[in-house]
Amino acid sequence: MTTPSLITRQTIVQLLSNMQDGKEIRSYLQRFSSIEQTRFAVIKIGGAILQDHLRETADALAFLHTVGLTPIVIHGGGPQLDAVLKERGVETPKVDGLRVTDAATMDAARDVFIGENIRLVEAVRAEGVEAEGVIVGVIEADYLDKEKYGFVGEPTNIRLGMLSSIVKSGAIPIITCLGVAPGGQLLNINGDSATRAVVSALQPLKVIFLTGVGGLLDKTKRPMHSINLASDYETLMKADWLQGGMRLKLQEIKRLLDQLPPASSVSITTPQGLVRELFTHGGSGTLVRQGEAINSFNSKEKLDRAKTEALVEAAFARKLKPGWWDGLDIHQIYMSERYRAGAVMTKIDDFIYLDKFAVTEDARGEGLSRTIWRHLSKQNPAFWWRSRTANNFNAFYNDMATGSVKKGYWTVYWVGECDLAKSYATIDRVASLPASFED
Repeated sequence: MTTPSLITRQTIVQLLSNMQDGKEIRSYLQRFSSIEQTRFAVIKIGGAILQDHLRETADALAFLHTVGLTPIVIHGGGPQLDAVLKERGVETPKVDGLRVTDAATMDAARDVFIGENIRLVEAVRAEGVEAEGVIVGVIEADYLDKEKYGFVGEPTNIRLGMLSSIVKSGAIPIITCLGVAPGGQLLNINGDSATRAVVSALQPLKVIFLTGVGGLLDKTKRPMHSINLASDYETLMKADWLQGGMRLKLQEIKRLLDQLPPASSVSITTPQGLVRELFTHGGSGTLVRQGEAINSFNSKEKLDRAKTEALVEAAFARKLKPGWWDGLDIHQIYMSERYRAGAVMTKIDDFIYLDKFAVTEDARGEGLSRTIWRHLSKQNPAFWWRSRTANNFNAFYNDMATGSVKKGYWTVYWVGECDLAKSYATIDRVASLPASFED
């Protein structure tokens, strides 16, 4: 077994420092390790990342291998190819977003992709982890349209046996976007097409895009933390601020997830944020899942009582008192369609109280909690809640709350404007509410 390098050990220390305790990493490791090795993750690395963040990328890949996980890596080399073509005086028009590839362009692409593959393989090996470059052989392809695009290929088959053999040998497979046509001709494969073909064949749990931006950007140009396609896709596609590359990337991600099991997800992050994105609930980038529709109710009658109580008890790992449900004066309830996450908001005196915000353990890290929070905070500009001061989930609450006050056993939170001098009565009221769970 190889010894992790100094920089990989630093990554481990950094990861642990981002967690409240070891429970997060154990739960993710258990989830990722429970499937066949080749189905853990497909990681797509753009040429710009190899150009500007090679060492950080190798470090992140080495970390995954160190904890027993082997991703399937696909890399591009667009910026590098542009530079070589310019140097050689080769002009390459684009049609329908694809680079028309004549013989001279194909020669340049071959040289660039082989060179970038060697650089990445050597960088990973320098971290004390074995990697194997796959220039050709895994992606079988045929001409997309020879007269229109030249030597541009469309994947027809992925040789899984070759990938499995590399993974079983203890190495990380690193694949170039080159395909082989019948007869042995090399073809230039679009990076998204190559990724889609490998993902379709492997059916991985995770699909990861490493980018310089580190996520899909919202209207303020900040990375969106999570996207639940079931509830967010149509709204996002209608937004006038989602344009160009971001719109195309979201469409491509939906196309990917449509062919994968419901448990699969796509992450967009930076090389530096990859480990945190994979192993912490908070993440670092944009997590996209098929997700679940979020339903809203203004009474208890339309809700499944047994499933709601089971969700709350599972999320808090405690038994509710028998009278909790009957005592609720409902303001609004937000519930995922499979009852894996939900929020129960009630009316108390002259304020709205978030009585329960519950997410099952297996749903944490999926973005469901933030999706529900977006719904409830958009429709409720001001509300209060409390949490045990020692609750590990308080890191999330601290990010979401306008303010908080510690009150003995409890920390009382609120969203919206709050004049503390006038609000101590409300703080005391929230802190003194009867307990919902049995001792």
